[in-house]
Amino acid sequence: MASATLPKVAVPELLDPQGEPQLSEPQDNEAPAVTDQAPEVAQSAPATKPTGELSEMVAQLRDSVAGSRELECLATGIYFESKGEPLAGQLAVGKVIANRANSGGRFPSTYCGVLFQRSQFSFVRGHSLPSVPRANKQWQTAVAMAKIVDQGLKDSAVGNALFFHARYVSPGWRLKRVASIGNHIFYR
Repeated sequence: MASATLPKVAVPELLDPQGEPQLSEPQDNEAPAVTDQAPEVAQSAPATKPTGELSEMVAQLRDSVAGSRELECLATGIYFESKGEPLAGQLAVGKVIANRANSGGRFPSTYCGVLFQRSQFSFVRGHSLPSVPRANKQWQTAVAMAKIVDQGLKDSAVGNALFFHARYVSPGWRLKRVASIGNHIFYR
């Protein structure tokens, strides 16, 4: 019986020359791990900071995965409150959520805490967020916007606003109106 030779198959090097294990870099199609860290710890600054106009930044940061529970909450708030709005309106909604989280005790101190505060956001039911279609471009835009807000990459015309409502409602608030963007009116 003649001996057959098997084809040579390339095997990746798993050990460096000193015998230490090496971890491979994640592939483009692998999702990053989601953590429960606070917003200021959850996102490290990107290797290169996104630049340009808001639309260019969104294009650079668009992703289906937020990267942390807190950014997931912020993106969910942006998505459900303003997904059909212009980018400036989405930024403004995200900024209000962030302003509340940074209000020094007036509101909960995390994005998730702000969303789950009783009777503040109509899309929140009970103790869970509604599911979102992650392949949807509007969701990916909301994720990008959450990163822009969280990292303070763009200023918003709403400044330090803490409240907003849709144009079609009239709550009779006695607050200072600071901006009107898209379908929302913002107050301090």
